[in-house]
Amino acid sequence: MTLPTPPAAASLDGGCAFADGAYVRLSEAKVSLFDWGFTRSDVTYDVVGVWQGAFFRLDAHIDRFFASMQALRMQIPYDKAQVRAILHGCVRAAGLQSAYVGMVCTRGVAPKGVRDPRLAENRFYAYALPYVWIASPEKQKQGLDLHISQRVRIAPESVDPTVKNYHWLDLVQSLFDAYDGGHDTSCVVDGAGCIAEGPGFNLFMVKNGVVSTPARGVLMGISRQTALELCQRLGITAYAQPVTQEALRTADEVFITSTAGGIMPISKIDGVALTGFPGPVTQRLQDAYWAMHDEAAYRDPVDYSR
Repeated sequence: MTLPTPPAAASLDGGCAFADGAYVRLSEAKVSLFDWGFTRSDVTYDVVGVWQGAFFRLDAHIDRFFASMQALRMQIPYDKAQVRAILHGCVRAAGLQSAYVGMVCTRGVAPKGVRDPRLAENRFYAYALPYVWIASPEKQKQGLDLHISQRVRIAPESVDPTVKNYHWLDLVQSLFDAYDGGHDTSCVVDGAGCIAEGPGFNLFMVKNGVVSTPARGVLMGISRQTALELCQRLGITAYAQPVTQEALRTADEVFITSTAGGIMPISKIDGVALTGFPGPVTQRLQDAYWAMHDEAAYRDPVDYSR
């Protein structure tokens, strides 16, 4: 499909969306009330960051987005190069140097009276808005108080967590648990009671210099993968393995990873201070994460001149 000419740079100041084949202001982007993405959470998406005028690991995010669509038997009329061009067009039109950029595919609307998902017309949307932080840099200096909720994450046998999705009710309920107890954020557990993930982030712990992160039942986040790659680069031993609640509570360091903030340190678990904050391992990884944004292999600069 031929792409429309994107708007001029900064012509949609502050945010831009791509919906129904056109670039529009964020307030003009609409999804049908009858789209199965809305009525049934039948949707997949991905989010990539733009930092100081360049996308970070854009290819990895687009590859995961297309893999998720394939897993859900969805398809869109654009190839990877065209999706890349659309995302660049949204950022350029919004005039944003640092942005939070999404790509979304919904099942769409099926013909009237039809329940067969194969007959629905899948829809593609994209958007760029100002960069989003799970915890601002100022809050990260203070540290986050993480609540371990006893809400059980949807089993991977039911909903594949490696396909990025909007099945967040368990995560949202865990946030209520956290906020009601005066904590900053939350994580949920798996069916065995081990740590799973949080709303929009993966978890890591450090004990005696060794890094661990839950291996199963979680999204394989791009930021999570970046942290593991940086551990290898820095000579830090790291494992993807089960993480018990007790192990997390007695860890030397705990951090979370997300496109919305990178590598962010946890200072407390349910109000109890960790022995190390932010901790030497977390600090090394955090510094390396942001330095990685300057490496040509991971940067995809936005052309604001058009």
